[in-house]
Amino acid sequence: MKMRIPGAALSTVLLLAAAVPAHAADKETRQMMADIRILQEQSQQLQNLLATLTEAVKAVNSRIDEQTSANRKSFADQKLVIDTLSSDLRVVREKVDDNNVRVGSLSQELDALRQSVTAIGSARPTTPDAPDAAAGTPDGTAPATTSTPTGAAALGQSPQKLLDSALADYYAGQYDLAILGFESYVKTFPQSPQASFAQLHIGQSQMQLGKYEPAVSAFDAVIRNYPRSNEVADAWVRKGTALKTLRQTDQARQAFEFVIKNYPDTVAATVAQQRLQELLSQKP
Repeated sequence: MKMRIPGAALSTVLLLAAAVPAHAADKETRQMMADIRILQEQSQQLQNLLATLTEAVKAVNSRIDEQTSANRKSFADQKLVIDTLSSDLRVVREKVDDNNVRVGSLSQELDALRQSVTAIGSARPTTPDAPDAAAGTPDGTAPATTSTPTGAAALGQSPQKLLDSALADYYAGQYDLAILGFESYVKTFPQSPQASFAQLHIGQSQMQLGKYEPAVSAFDAVIRNYPRSNEVADAWVRKGTALKTLRQTDQARQAFEFVIKNYPDTVAATVAQQRLQELLSQKP
């Protein structure tokens, strides 16, 4: 015997079966929407955090740029100070070198004056008295005598007086007149112990006038004509200095090296060493 289910009951069962899945789907949808809202909120928070970090990075970069700029300026200022000090030091060295050369020249001049005083003192006793010479003839007139050019020059203008006059012009800054005086001394008294000294000052006067090529020729004359004089080492140094000014660096270097090698432990060698270092530091 078959059991029969009423139609109303069947419809109710079918409706209940359909409602259960629909209710589950709606719940799942609400959960997904909630998750999406949470993700959106987290995304917004991350964006806000990223914006904050970006601003912080910009601020750090700005401070780094400012610090870098300050460091560059400080470095430039320090380099300028160092360059200025180096320039001042170079000027001081040049002045010291010039003073050393002047001290050497003054020492030579003092030696020259001493020699001249000694020569004058030894020459005076040999001069004959005028009355005795006049009494040598019956009529009382002086006998005819022959005089050497050196004696005539000594009566007209003594070697020392001529040299002193040229030196006075030199120290007064009258270098053209000084050159004429020194040249006259060298021509008139070529064998004098002070001839090399006068020849050296011809070159030095030319340098003071900015005429460096004639100065080199004058210093060469000292080296060539008075190879054993005390002025040779000084002439080499001044020749090297003139060549350095003329930008003839190789010849200047050779001149300085010659003094250092052949005249060690002298003021000239010290000056030559300093000038050589300056020359090598300037040479590219």
